[in-house]
Amino acid sequence: VADCTAPGYAAVVGFCAGPAEIQCCAPLPPGGTGDPDAHPLPNAGLTEPPGVSGCPSGMLPVDTFCIDAYEAFLVTYPDGAPVSPYFNPGSTPVMARSAPGAVPQAYIDQLRAGAACTNAGKRLCTNSEWLRACGGATATTFPYGNTLQVGLCNDHRAEHPVIEYFMTTDSWIWSELGHPCLNQLADGLAEAGSFSSCQSAEGAFDLMGNLHEWTADPAGTFRGGFYVDT
Repeated sequence: VADCTAPGYAAVVGFCAGPAEIQCCAPLPPGGTGDPDAHPLPNAGLTEPPGVSGCPSGMLPVDTFCIDAYEAFLVTYPDGAPVSPYFNPGSTPVMARSAPGAVPQAYIDQLRAGAACTNAGKRLCTNSEWLRACGGATATTFPYGNTLQVGLCNDHRAEHPVIEYFMTTDSWIWSELGHPCLNQLADGLAEAGSFSSCQSAEGAFDLMGNLHEWTADPAGTFRGGFYVDT
């Protein structure tokens, strides 16, 4: 641990076998602390843009319904304080917000995601609504058409973040998929709307890649793939 002093690196404490003073020395994302207990607030100060064509704030029309134009981030409910997008909010009452440049919320289960929408005066999309929003009126396979074009969306990271972070392929790492540092690695989760070519026919961003998105399906269905693959 004492030798992990290079700028931009920190010791990953608690996961490497052996004495506590001997740990992996891991690269940090820009601005990262290496502290899994830190709660960065990259979305502080962000507000939703006005809705399009009569839709609520942050939303745009698709067929007979409105959908968030960007993957959601969270604020507390009802006071609107920022929430770290790298942690499950647990029992904290939260509400969803949709804005360009936000780090979208991962680490959240379907029930809490649904409650966050409800507290915002919205709801999760049904399965059929989500598919209509992604594929457009002609039901294309991808938001931009029927032919896969790697790189238009944030959908093909070279290495899974859990392998990069823990520097091993041992099976125990797959129990750490909720680790808060995974989505803070470089070349991983992108700010909402960063991939300008990843738009649906009506203009919704990141329905493919970046983060999985919950639907209202009681069976617990999420769609759209994430930044490693789709």
